[in-house]
Amino acid sequence: MDVTRTYEVRTYGCQMNVHDSERLSGLLEDAGYVRAPEAAEGEADVVVFNTCAVRENADNKLYGNLGRLAPVKSRRPGMQIAVGGCLAQKDRDTIVKKAPWVDVVFGTHNIGKLPVLLERARVQEEAQVEIAESLEAFPSTLPTRRESAYAAWVSISVGCNNTCTFCIVPALRGKEKDRRPGDILAEIEALVAEGVSEVTLLGQNVNAYGSDIGDREAFSKLLRACGKIKGLERVRFTSPHPRDFTDDVIEAMAETPNVMPQLHMPLQSGSDTVLKAMRRSYRQERFLNIIRKVREAIPQAAISTDIIVGFPGETEEDFEQTLHTVREARFANAFTFQYSKRPGTPAAEMDGQVPKEVVQERYMRLVALQEEISWEENKKQVGRTLEVMVAEGEGRKDDATRRLSGRAPDNRLVHFSKPEEEVRPGDVVTVEVSYAAPHHLLAEGPVRSVRRTRAGDAWEKRNAAPAAAPAGVMLGLPTVGVPAPLPQAASGCSAV
Repeated sequence: MDVTRTYEVRTYGCQMNVHDSERLSGLLEDAGYVRAPEAAEGEADVVVFNTCAVRENADNKLYGNLGRLAPVKSRRPGMQIAVGGCLAQKDRDTIVKKAPWVDVVFGTHNIGKLPVLLERARVQEEAQVEIAESLEAFPSTLPTRRESAYAAWVSISVGCNNTCTFCIVPALRGKEKDRRPGDILAEIEALVAEGVSEVTLLGQNVNAYGSDIGDREAFSKLLRACGKIKGLERVRFTSPHPRDFTDDVIEAMAETPNVMPQLHMPLQSGSDTVLKAMRRSYRQERFLNIIRKVREAIPQAAISTDIIVGFPGETEEDFEQTLHTVREARFANAFTFQYSKRPGTPAAEMDGQVPKEVVQERYMRLVALQEEISWEENKKQVGRTLEVMVAEGEGRKDDATRRLSGRAPDNRLVHFSKPEEEVRPGDVVTVEVSYAAPHHLLAEGPVRSVRRTRAGDAWEKRNAAPAAAPAGVMLGLPTVGVPAPLPQAASGCSAV
């Protein structure tokens, strides 16, 4: 390109999309584009939508945003708009028919083609639609623009072999494909060398890892191998499936010091009847038994979940079974969703669609119950001394001058008093919890200790870069990053 062009990537949906967006940003910067300032939203030379197809309003959101950009593009002939992700994979040619001002449509399997497609659209002056039917290159082999200097996503698999009746993800992401363990560990070691101290292992069905390479214990082995990487302080993973959650994984979590005492385990429903209709291959007792085993092995574990309310055919008795399961499991938090039809899924054609007002009423009851449990569970943390990794761009903005925020080992959000000693994102502070709210903890007393870390050094080095260099520039080997771990985002195939 003769003139430097700016870009903006807008991300919707799951962690996998966050992962992909960092790759898209890396690809564009590798091709010579520069990230547009945040204040110039919608004014970039290239605007990329990385879409989600899981929620019912995904289509409306995309076309609404595209409609708002149409007059902007009409004033700026050189501007380009690209649409990728799950909705692009699903709708294909429909996008350019509804929004003919879109320049590029690409799918979940060929994100690496974006720069080429943009250039081809510019030269040929016509829309480029290219949807691959299978994965062309594993995302982690592509360039990246990591958002965090100290925390990173590491994708261990893509795709999903499940056939849940409410979910369209397998049709869009394809069958599960695993990375080789050596490649994963090499990426983590490269991340640690750059200053990363926390990684989140990512997969659509993360603990099914190994099915593609023929090793049923591959995931627990991978967790233990992460424990041997010097300098890696925190390991998390999301999202597992109860069907594949085996005792060897629980043992690896309990016996590997840097695997954090946190588990996000999607329930979806507490009713065996509804679980069967969802084609979820476990039942209430199996789920609760996993929770009991985890708590026996890791008493301090914080467990979160996903729950769908109002699935077709759900009766009041079925819903009461969900409430019962929530009371028994005592989740630290839960992502709760009102069921919505997704075209192309078996559930959309099922009889017994629950009236919206009934779904809403049940949803409010579930939220109220979980809020009560979350608060009670957080109150148990009062008086505990916690090691908190300082976060960036997260927490209470109203009192940022006197408080900072971070994550405890179990991933609870902690606001703490700002110490006299300088602390940087990635550093670790020791605090005592003085107050609990349903969604955060507060440490009002003085910080007991500050541990400056290599992760903090990496953050400081990045932010000390010359002003002309964009924040979050690409570092080292291809890696992935995470702006904030759970519970900021729910699991990939759960938000319906």
